[in-house]
Amino acid sequence: MKNSKIFIQVICLVIALTSCAKSKALAPDIPDKKEGKAFFVVGYLFGHGNLDTESAKLDFTKITHLNIAFLNPDAQGVIAPSTGLAAAITRAHENKVKVLFSFGGGNAPVHLKELIKPGKRTELIKELVKLTNTYNFDGVDVDLEGDFIDLNYEGLIVELSNALKPHKKLLTAAVATWNGSAISDKALALFDLVNIMSYDQTGPWGKDRPGPHSTYEAAETDFSYWNKSRAVPANKLILGLPFYGYGFGPAIQESYTYGDIVKGFPGAELVDFVVVPNQGTIYYNGLPTIKKKVDFALKKQAGGVMIWQLLGDATGDKSLLTAINTSIR
Repeated sequence: MKNSKIFIQVICLVIALTSCAKSKALAPDIPDKKEGKAFFVVGYLFGHGNLDTESAKLDFTKITHLNIAFLNPDAQGVIAPSTGLAAAITRAHENKVKVLFSFGGGNAPVHLKELIKPGKRTELIKELVKLTNTYNFDGVDVDLEGDFIDLNYEGLIVELSNALKPHKKLLTAAVATWNGSAISDKALALFDLVNIMSYDQTGPWGKDRPGPHSTYEAAETDFSYWNKSRAVPANKLILGLPFYGYGFGPAIQESYTYGDIVKGFPGAELVDFVVVPNQGTIYYNGLPTIKKKVDFALKKQAGGVMIWQLLGDATGDKSLLTAINTSIR
């Protein structure tokens, strides 16, 4: 009996060690949280050029999901793939990164409002699913904003969810708190991940409201709204982080990437604004604020953080993406 007990104990130990190895293999780059669920880093790539060339600039070891923005249909509902799309997806998958395409956006084509209406919605969804399967995307990200979230939004999400499920594809959304009430509970429950756009509280469109557009306090408020007021589970919520800034003043450009800011102003990575003499002020998120937001997301057991957009980053020890990963670990 004694030998049998020892044999059984050895077998149990081997099984336990094997299970641990499998668990760690699920997320080799981003450590699992205590409850065993991965903390995702979702990065948008704003594809305005050759996606093969642009995706080659990314460090895929520091993200878990890549959202390619934007692939929008024409007035007939047909979506033309961007140059280098297949190569970008292959590169991401080779690095074990899931790839989604995002449609809509802050400057979505007006005809999209017609295409999501009941009479044309079915054909649009067929096109979205076709694109997903043809290019081996892992899912679709719905980035409809402002008045694009109308009475047709819920129906679109319900039908799109039903169409994607048989193919085991993800369905995610980018949402803003200011008009969050326009999204129904039914639609909200169907998303696998909800990317909170916790930025653009002001900007070039609000020159009478100069100041920071993405504060830490706003991140707390936004997360609380979607988690508490709308009852979205924390592990589905992805907190948005900006890799860009806005300029306010009489003689300053309106928009900057974070990379350009720290390149032009020594020490800018350590603060959240830069005053340019006789021109104006640039507001953005520096390293300390980004780290603080990541720590907040971890503390709240959020699903992760989201970046708009990856190519706005700096390099070396000024990189926000590197700081995000350091905070996670």
